[in-house]
Amino acid sequence: MCEHHCCNEHEHKHKHGASPVKRVIIAFVITVAAMIIALPLWLKMLAFLSAYLLSGGDVLLRALKNIFKGEVFDENFLMGIATLGAFAIGEYPEAVMVMVLYQTGEYFQHRAVEKSKKSISDLMDIRPDYANLAVTDGLKKVSPNDVKINDIIVVKTGEKIPLDGVVIEGEAAVDTSALTGESALRSLKTDDEALSGCINTNGFLKIRVTKPFGESTVSKILELVENASAKKAKTENFITKFARYYTPAVVAAAVFIAVVPPLILDGAVFSVWFQRALTFLVISCPCALVISIPLSFFAGIGGASKNGVLIKGGNYIELLSNTDTVVFDKTGTLTKGSFEVTQLVTQDGITKEELLKYAAIAECYSNHPIALSLKKAYGLEIDRDAVKDVEEIAGNGVKANVEGKIILAGNDRLLEKFNIGYTKMAEAGTVIYVACDGKFLGYIVISDAPKDDAAKAVESLKKSKITTVMLTGDTNAAASYTAKKLGLDKVYSQLLPADKVEKLERLLEEKAENKSVVFVGDGINDAPVLARADVGAAMGALGSDAAIEAADIVIMDDKPSKVAFAIKLAKKTMAIVKQNIVFAIGTKVLFLILGAMGFVTMWGAVFADVGVSFIAILNAMRALKIKA
Repeated sequence: MCEHHCCNEHEHKHKHGASPVKRVIIAFVITVAAMIIALPLWLKMLAFLSAYLLSGGDVLLRALKNIFKGEVFDENFLMGIATLGAFAIGEYPEAVMVMVLYQTGEYFQHRAVEKSKKSISDLMDIRPDYANLAVTDGLKKVSPNDVKINDIIVVKTGEKIPLDGVVIEGEAAVDTSALTGESALRSLKTDDEALSGCINTNGFLKIRVTKPFGESTVSKILELVENASAKKAKTENFITKFARYYTPAVVAAAVFIAVVPPLILDGAVFSVWFQRALTFLVISCPCALVISIPLSFFAGIGGASKNGVLIKGGNYIELLSNTDTVVFDKTGTLTKGSFEVTQLVTQDGITKEELLKYAAIAECYSNHPIALSLKKAYGLEIDRDAVKDVEEIAGNGVKANVEGKIILAGNDRLLEKFNIGYTKMAEAGTVIYVACDGKFLGYIVISDAPKDDAAKAVESLKKSKITTVMLTGDTNAAASYTAKKLGLDKVYSQLLPADKVEKLERLLEEKAENKSVVFVGDGINDAPVLARADVGAAMGALGSDAAIEAADIVIMDDKPSKVAFAIKLAKKTMAIVKQNIVFAIGTKVLFLILGAMGFVTMWGAVFADVGVSFIAILNAMRALKIKA
């Protein structure tokens, strides 16, 4: 109920920001003048009443409207009944000043909330305002919603890419920081995928649109961030229920304070206990909780967005903070998902450079991923005139005449086919054996290399006493190699998608009570496992509809280390939430006791309400500043 009020209050002041401030200043001046200047009693009362209505008229009006809606016990009701009661017992200046101080506190509180929300909206300020649509007679500036698939758009220097598409002409360096949190520029050229929300910093791009605006990356991200607050954490739900029962309870307690002591205590004066009851009501409003707790989660989501991590709701922050196991997919998650030459082993009398040269030249006509990785590792321009009689031997490899020498490059079966003696190797990856003129030269290992920060990610998780597990469909040798290189605790290999779900189910059964299992995958192939985990995190999912739909959090810049950051952020955000709960409830209880005993005036009561809310909100905003 108080939550409903606070939202209305802030929306109201957003629309009429200057007017309440002016009214409060005028009310304050009238009150001070009426207290200082000697005036007839009826004129003083008229002055105080005018000041009261100027400063608190909107509060009384909202209280009345909410009563008719059946929403009786909100902050408007508490402030209205307390100050009208003060008027009834002749405490006119106090009644007006309580409203003045209350409105002043609400104004600064509103500013703090707006500043926090603006910080978050600035982080996600990626919504494009227009698109330059290519038409027969030039360019036409249109709404991104009006652009269709296969339309051609132009993005000039300094403009945002408004829709997803493919570059068909031009080259530019684009700023992806709004999407990924990374400051490094990304180069775009013909045939590259262009994602909406990026900013063209120094070139000209002509793009063929591949998705309508409603399905573009920028729309998906904006929708995700805007809807994040809909998924409440258990802590937020608790606060909402707490406010629903707490407010009627304190109203009943205030009635008890006003009525019972004068009836049962000797010498008790009704007006004294009535004033204490009014003070008690002002203190009691739980706004510090119902505003600051959701804001803490909102700020945590904003802080994550700033660092390239999209979290779909406050409930996932709470789950992430209790993580005790992180399960990784291998290919495309911990590894780059592309073949690279990772090892060169030669026999006597030949260098690694020569071994790589013979293999790359022999494979020069092939477009197989393995051949491409060999040519990439060789790095030099290949003279194809030096290669003759190239023969692809299906399932084995290639035979070619290179500079007058017969080169064989392929698997072990190729060398056996030509009766060449060799030493069979059990390496983690694809092994390419190379022979020259019937003599074994050595072998090249091609494997999926770990991402640059994968080891750092695992190390960070292990420092936090989080168990790390890898589930993969890869071979035992390849999986064991990667797991050992990165320092993972457990590895399960040669798994089909259904096997991955089964292994995850077992980990979920074995986890400690109130702990979470996080699965990190590519968001497309691992959709069943992402959905089954307590928290599913999609890696490298930027622009992937399937990933954004399946995952609970999206790591936008493809870095495994961001998983450790997301968990750290969740723990710090939950610490801020708990601080606010303890501070707000503790302060309220103390002031309620002091108010009931007559040690706190209404002015002190205003601090207990507005001051505590303001301090709690400032604390909540710290979640915005958590960095990776």
